[in-house]
Amino acid sequence: MHKLIFVGVLFLILVSCKEKVQEANSEDAVTQELPTEKWPRKLSVDPKASTILREWPEYNAMDISFDAIYNISNKEDLSLTIENIIEEQKLLEDSEYPIEFDNPQIKSRQKVFKTYVLKVKGDLIYRLNPQESVLEMINAYNTLRKQFNVIVNNTFDSKLLLDE
Repeated sequence: MHKLIFVGVLFLILVSCKEKVQEANSEDAVTQELPTEKWPRKLSVDPKASTILREWPEYNAMDISFDAIYNISNKEDLSLTIENIIEEQKLLEDSEYPIEFDNPQIKSRQKVFKTYVLKVKGDLIYRLNPQESVLEMINAYNTLRKQFNVIVNNTFDSKLLLDE
């Protein structure tokens, strides 16, 4: 009788463990997909800023890399895209900035963008949900693009203020 109870308990343990493994695999498949349709779109740049940015090849390369973020379907795609953005961002930091954009406002927003890109990478490494970090990264990139517009449309001459 004791042997029959022992075999029955052992059988129940094996069956219950097997079901949990199947549930975990189905959860992993669902969490690998990333819904990109709810992500905010990239802001447009003013035509004045666009003409300046067209002549900055490092920025154009990073911009193209950033556009790839809207074409991903899972975490592996996101990981590859983030790695590409990080490489392009490093080249952008080391590049020569156009005279109009060689100022602390642009460089600080670029560093904020880099911070959020690295946060997305960290979420992917630690297998966390990167959804919130991706939204923050997109907002930081949009803020950088908005600053280009602000600088180009700014008519205030700071030399006048400093001369008085």
